[in-house]
Amino acid sequence: MTGGEIRVDHDGAVATLLIDNPGKRNALTAAMWRAVPHLLSDLAADPAVKVVVVAGAGGTFCAGADLGDATAIAADGEDSVAVHAEQALAAFPKPTIARIDGFCVGGGCQLAVACDLRFAASDSRFGITPAKLGIVYPRSTTRRLVALVGPARAKLLLFTGDLIDAPSAERIGLVDTVVDPDTLAASVRATAATIAGRSQVSVRAAKAIVDGWDGPVRQDLTEVAEGIAAFKARRAPAWPSG
Repeated sequence: MTGGEIRVDHDGAVATLLIDNPGKRNALTAAMWRAVPHLLSDLAADPAVKVVVVAGAGGTFCAGADLGDATAIAADGEDSVAVHAEQALAAFPKPTIARIDGFCVGGGCQLAVACDLRFAASDSRFGITPAKLGIVYPRSTTRRLVALVGPARAKLLLFTGDLIDAPSAERIGLVDTVVDPDTLAASVRATAATIAGRSQVSVRAAKAIVDGWDGPVRQDLTEVAEGIAAFKARRAPAWPSG
């Protein structure tokens, strides 16, 4: 493997979208960015997959875009391969969790922010660095960041391009949970398993509503009946839908 890859690993109802370019701290080439929407489309269509984890191989999440491909990646602005990948992740209909260790910089932060939840190792580092490279951060990407951390903190991250540690990232809302590096994988796995065990009709409707969906939301009365019956019987529900 010379240029890195994005691959999918399956563990029951949880799939991991793994960024694998360890020779460059998992920097994303243009080809890797292009692969993301296609892989997500396959995972969305797979009824066995209920949660997707985004992670990096080899002890780091992602150091951003591969600088060898930086011009190609940034050239089309809002129509760039990076924005298409980010938007596909943000629009993915099932729950997504970023499992962050090591460096989460530039394009890595772009993907992490597009996930529903972000779990980080306590020794991880974060940075949004377009100002160091003369790159204009895309409008949709910037607005997603602002929605997460607020305008002033987004400006500080973007204006300085400085790296911050995991506790600081948690304090400003850039990540949701910070854990010991040795327990990161287990923490994400446990949360993913819990989500996968809930009513997927309920989980996916909640995601759509929180993300601003104004259309009709389906209520499955079969699932409601099973949930109530399981609660009364003090047993795990056997959800009828995937």
